[in-house]
Amino acid sequence: MPGRQLANKWLKTEALLSDAMVAGHIPQTKKFNADNLRHMLSVYGMVVIKPVVGGGGYGVIKVSKKGDMYSYTYLSHKRSFQGFERLFHSLARVKKKRGYIIQQGIHLATIQGRPIDYRVKYVKTEGRWVFRSMLGRLARKGLFVTNLCKGGTMIRFAPAVRHSFSKAMVKPKRNEMRILTRKCTEILEARFPGIGELGFDYGIDRSGKVWIIEVNTRPQ
Repeated sequence: MPGRQLANKWLKTEALLSDAMVAGHIPQTKKFNADNLRHMLSVYGMVVIKPVVGGGGYGVIKVSKKGDMYSYTYLSHKRSFQGFERLFHSLARVKKKRGYIIQQGIHLATIQGRPIDYRVKYVKTEGRWVFRSMLGRLARKGLFVTNLCKGGTMIRFAPAVRHSFSKAMVKPKRNEMRILTRKCTEILEARFPGIGELGFDYGIDRSGKVWIIEVNTRPQ
C-alpha cells in the first residue's frame, strides 16, 4: 500500500525547513506574488515557478532576468519582455488561477547540454524503509524539465554522475542523497504520519552541491 499522500508542496517544504541540516539543501522557496517574484529574480537571476499542487512537470515555468529584460520558458516556448510588469501579466495568463510557489533556480549539471536530476524512491516495507531505486533523469533536448512524461530519459545513477561530473563523485553523491533521504523521511513521517512511499527529486548543481528539488508522496 502506498500510504498517505500529500500533494501540497508548500506544506512539505515548510516541514523540511524546520531542520537546519536539511534546510541548507532546499532552494529558497516563497509563495507566488509580484513582490516575491521581483525580489527573487533580482537575487538569483533565474527562478522556477510551479503549482502548489501538481506533478509530472505540469505547469512548471522557468523565469529569468537579465538587466531590464525578463523572459520565461514554458515547455519549449520562450517569451521575452521589456520590464517586469509585462512579464507578470503574461505569467498570470499562463498560470491561470492555480496557486503557485517560486523556487530559487538551480543551474543543474548537464550531459551534452541537457540538464539532469535524480529520482530516489524510498518505500516502507513491513515496517522499515528501504531504497527501491536511485536513477538519473535526463531532460529531452530543448527542455529544462526532466520528467519522463515530458520526454526525459532514465539513466542509471553511476553513469549519470560519471558523465556529468566524474567517476570519483559517484560514491559520495550517492551517500549524500541516502543520508538526506533518511533524514527527510524521519521529519516527514513525524509531521505527516501514515506516509509509506516517497520519491525524492534531487539536483546536483554545476559546483557539485546536492539540492532537494521536491519530495513526492505519489512517485511515478
